[in-house]
Amino acid sequence: MKTLITAFSLIFALACFSLIDGTCFHSQVLAQQAGQVEAAAGEAQHEVKELGGLLPLWSVFPFLGILLSIALFPLFAPHFWHHHFPKVSAFWSLAFAIPFLLAYGNDALYAIKHIYIADYIPFIILLWGLFTVSGGLLVRGKLKGTPLVNTGFLLLGTILASWVGTTGASMLLIRPVLRSNKTRQNKVHIIVFFIFLIANIGGSLTPLGDPPLFLGFLHGVDFFWTMRLWPIMSFISIILLGLFFIIDTILYKRERKPAAFEKEAAAGPAVKEEPLSVVGLYNFLFLGGIVGAVLLSGMLALPQINILGVHVEIQNLMRDVLIILMGILSMIFTPQDIRRENEFSWYPIKEVAYLFAGIFMTIIPALAILRAGEHGALAFLIKTVNQPVHYFWAAGILSSFLDNAPTYLTFFNSALGQLLPGVPEATAVPDLMTTHQIYLSAVSCGAVFMGANTYIGNAPNFMVRSIAEESGIQMPSFFGYMLYSIGILIPLFILVSLIFFM
Repeated sequence: MKTLITAFSLIFALACFSLIDGTCFHSQVLAQQAGQVEAAAGEAQHEVKELGGLLPLWSVFPFLGILLSIALFPLFAPHFWHHHFPKVSAFWSLAFAIPFLLAYGNDALYAIKHIYIADYIPFIILLWGLFTVSGGLLVRGKLKGTPLVNTGFLLLGTILASWVGTTGASMLLIRPVLRSNKTRQNKVHIIVFFIFLIANIGGSLTPLGDPPLFLGFLHGVDFFWTMRLWPIMSFISIILLGLFFIIDTILYKRERKPAAFEKEAAAGPAVKEEPLSVVGLYNFLFLGGIVGAVLLSGMLALPQINILGVHVEIQNLMRDVLIILMGILSMIFTPQDIRRENEFSWYPIKEVAYLFAGIFMTIIPALAILRAGEHGALAFLIKTVNQPVHYFWAAGILSSFLDNAPTYLTFFNSALGQLLPGVPEATAVPDLMTTHQIYLSAVSCGAVFMGANTYIGNAPNFMVRSIAEESGIQMPSFFGYMLYSIGILIPLFILVSLIFFM
């Protein structure tokens, strides 16, 4: 424990040094820009300079620190982590924010305000709304957790994810899956494949499925264009479903042996199949309201308002208010008995809110450097991305650890700049969807599919893991989960590269 704290303190010191050192290193650039900022002060008081071209690569140390905390503390200090993870998140947030503010002043303050007002708050509101509404939908009855039933659940969730979002589908089905497999001895693989398929890959067919595709929709990609990803999504989903069925069948047969029966009897009565029924069906109206609010925000083009110096579109505020309203209505109309029977608790959403508050803060330099493209510290990476397979892997690997929405947008714009230089976006995007569709497919699949590589690759991953652990399943650690993704997903992604993007 002392070793971990010492190591994190060292990273904190290095982060402070690197950010301040980065200011000194780029002092001439800042001096040149100072005149420009002063001249523009009358027009935009809080105009932000392109920090991505100024920040050193070392500025991502606090982000690496929070990732290591998520990975190591539950493994080596689980009791401490369970009770103090909000403080750890706050520690890494301050480890970045204090030197960042000292080094870059108003520009840093604007960057922090922008990521919380424009990104984090809407992100948490959407997750909270989907989590609250889906928690009011109770699937009564039990299906015995056989390989066929479990594969059916995964198939259903994979289909639903593109239409109600990966978060909506995950929250709707995770509890029925857990109940059906309550007496199963081997459950971890079920949750891992659940994350692979329902929390990620299943959301690739519409802009409602995953945030990166919604961003593409906002930038002119046709709503139904993503249906063209059907062959790729089907290819990888069928392989994963087949592989899951084989693994689950082998483990299920082992559990049926006499020795296993004794352990099962000691654990409690076996699950008896009961007809399925859904209680709280009115929550589908609230779920539809959330989906409609998200879709409407992409179709309207209303004026902006200024919130603490950050310009926010009115339609986005309307979306957030509608989502909150849907969640409140669900809480009012859903009896508490239904939520209790559904084993509903607020802990998973609280865990996501606390940890992602730190992740969004510390991710600022990583995203800024990425957006700077060839002018940032990751120029060496951006310059090597010029073929569809490069876009697939670059967007995918970065989406495994960073927010996949801005990562998608970065490589979306990179493809436009490389293939259609100087062409206005309104003209270039239709050409990207047709003449150069393989590039757009590569970026879309990489950002959505590879969110399954880590727990933080997509928000539902964390929520599913948290709910599974609350039910008593000991889920793999951060790196333990990655052993599954490296062993199962990476070979499949290589195969996808060879067949679809080479």
